[in-house]
Amino acid sequence: MADDTNLLVRRMIAGDAEARAQLQALARTRTSPIVLVAAALAGSDGDQLLARAAAAATTTRDRQLVAIAAAHLVDDEELLDALVRDHLADHPDSILAAWIAAQHPRPGRPATRHQE
Repeated sequence: MADDTNLLVRRMIAGDAEARAQLQALARTRTSPIVLVAAALAGSDGDQLLARAAAAATTTRDRQLVAIAAAHLVDDEELLDALVRDHLADHPDSILAAWIAAQHPRPGRPATRHQE
């Protein structure tokens, strides 16, 4: 299951609209924080999905990922940078956190957020 989720997240990051839709569909019935965070970033009901992800997050890694996504969605650049730095220091394989950081617009740099 984790491999399937990781593949879907990787496909979403690569811009696969079908993967985005699949993650959003999975988020209706799943409680996996990574599924809920990815779906929150892929759809319009991010706040609700992040609240569910926060409630389901039982590990520090999952709680950090939820906080990173929340900071990104509210455009808190300073908090996002600090959270991503800490998270990636402990979890350098967290491609979703790295992607979130890369998608966040910075002053003087054009936004690279993925749009459908």
